[in-house]
Amino acid sequence: MGYELNHTLNRSKIKEGEKRMAYKNRLHRSELAVPGSNMRMLEKAPKAGADLVFLDLEDSVAVPDKEQARKNVIHALNNFDWSDCSVSVRINGLDTHFCYRDIIDVAEQAGDKLDTLLVPKVGQPSDLQFVALLLEQIEAAKGLKPINLHALIETAMGMANVEAIAQTCPDRLEALVFGVADYAASTQARTVSMGGPNPDYLMLDSPDENGNRQTYLGNQWHFAMSRMIVACRAYGLRPIDGPFGDFSDPEGYLAVARAFAALGGEGKWAIHPSQIALANEVFSPGEAEVDRAQRIILAMEEAEAEGKGAVNLDGKMIDAASIKQAQVVLEKVEQISKQAV
Repeated sequence: MGYELNHTLNRSKIKEGEKRMAYKNRLHRSELAVPGSNMRMLEKAPKAGADLVFLDLEDSVAVPDKEQARKNVIHALNNFDWSDCSVSVRINGLDTHFCYRDIIDVAEQAGDKLDTLLVPKVGQPSDLQFVALLLEQIEAAKGLKPINLHALIETAMGMANVEAIAQTCPDRLEALVFGVADYAASTQARTVSMGGPNPDYLMLDSPDENGNRQTYLGNQWHFAMSRMIVACRAYGLRPIDGPFGDFSDPEGYLAVARAFAALGGEGKWAIHPSQIALANEVFSPGEAEVDRAQRIILAMEEAEAEGKGAVNLDGKMIDAASIKQAQVVLEKVEQISKQAV
């Protein structure tokens, strides 16, 4: 953008969570789900355009195919070029006998190619601690660099414990993901489509003089999304939204993604390649947003030189909080530009 970020501005002391976020500085705008049982899809995944690809050993793989899928994933990690994206593996749940072999076989045989493991149905800190302990031993034995963790928050227990989970394994945990489908089942929510709207989740206004009433449709996942995002931001993690099931409805996907982004979310799953570009669009700063961020920084630099703490820009008051928001935008632009090189 031809703009050098000014790091000389007075900034508050960096919190520990912000340090961790800087350390794990990878993009998560789009995360493509790829079944480990489908070799053709595995072959295409590295060049699909997603920021991260997770190779799935859990929900998208039938029980009779679990062991072959694990072998496929290890082959894909070792033989395909993942230089254009980050790569993760979703292991099977800790309540299954597939889990420990997923961790051990994948980490021992392809851990040097792996960025993260995605742990499903995390309900309490000990779930992550179990996976982290196995990884620590494997890494020590094999001389591997630490493999980070992503935690799926997709049960009532997981959401009830989300703040405690977010504080677990601080040197390894990178992101929390909202898994809407299993969360709906766990809370016995009534749904129409995976991650989509429910026409019954609405409010009516007061009747007008003719008895007519306006309908206001709401997002039934707003509370869950917001709670997880707050936990992430409090402890320096990346908040990611899970699946939107109807991949033939791009407008519906965009609406859900924009709502998550408005709350502070950082990325969203793509269960079909057509959803990758949509996620990248929503979670990348737009030109108008970048232009305003640049002008905020310049305006506040001028105000600081004049001894002012706040200034008027485009008819609106901006202050130190505005700088922080602008810096987040410009840092994201810089990150995206570096990945594009």
